[in-house]
Parts: sequence; C-alpha cells; structure tokens
Amino acid sequence: MLANKLVVVIDADAPIGVALNAAALVGVGVGSHIPDLVGTEAQDAAGNPHPGMCAHPIPVLKADPARLTELRAAAAAHPEVAVHDVNQVAQGSRTYDQYAATMSGTKPDDLHYTALAIHGPRPAVDSLTGALPLYR
Repeated sequence: MLANKLVVVIDADAPIGVALNAAALVGVGVGSHIPDLVGTEAQDAAGNPHPGMCAHPIPVLKADPARLTELRAAAAAHPEVAVHDVNQVAQGSRTYDQYAATMSGTKPDDLHYTALAIHGPRPAVDSLTGALPLYR
C-alpha cells in the first residue's frame, strides 16, 4: 500500500465541461509539484513510446460548493498535506497573468472552488475525504 494518497474533489454542481476543465487544471498543478508522481515512459509492443502518467490511483470525488470551501481550509491546515485548487477566478481568466492579477485583489472569503487536488499521508487524506462519494 502506498504511504501517500492523491484525491481530486470536484464541485458536484458544476457543469460537466467546467468540472472536466477543473480536474485537468488541478492535475497539471499537482503533477508539477510532487516528485515521483508521474511514472516513466512506457512502450507498446511495436516500440512506440507513451509518456509517463500518474503512477498512483486517483479517486475522483464530489462535494457541494460549501463543503469544498471547508475541505480546502481543513486540508491547508495540515502541514503535511498539499492542496491545489481551481476557483472561479482561474476559470474566468483568459491568461495566467490576468489570473494572478485578479487573485491578488480577491479576498479569500470571495473564492468559490470548483476542484481540489489533495495529496499527503494516506491517513490524513482519508480523514479529510473518506466520507465523500465518488464523482459519477
């Protein structure tokens, strides 16, 4: 069993396109910050290369918007847990510069989360997300 766990939690009320975009965004974010999360390149029987992908299972869960806000705060309070988020500022920005500029003037209480990626020791992640249902 792996010592660390990664889960993605999506806003249960988000339209499917918004949910998929948010999942992709947190995946790229968390993948760039956690060493050894991505496996090595694989080859098919013909020798064609296939770039590495996440070497760990990733449960995709759902929560209502209020629970996402609570969950982000709870995860951020665990020093051993990494939390990556996508919020309405990110999804409404056309460029990363616009996102960063808008975020600098946005109060934390005004953020509404669409997705979270939570990574850390399995017991901590399970305590945060264990009661959440799968996103289906």
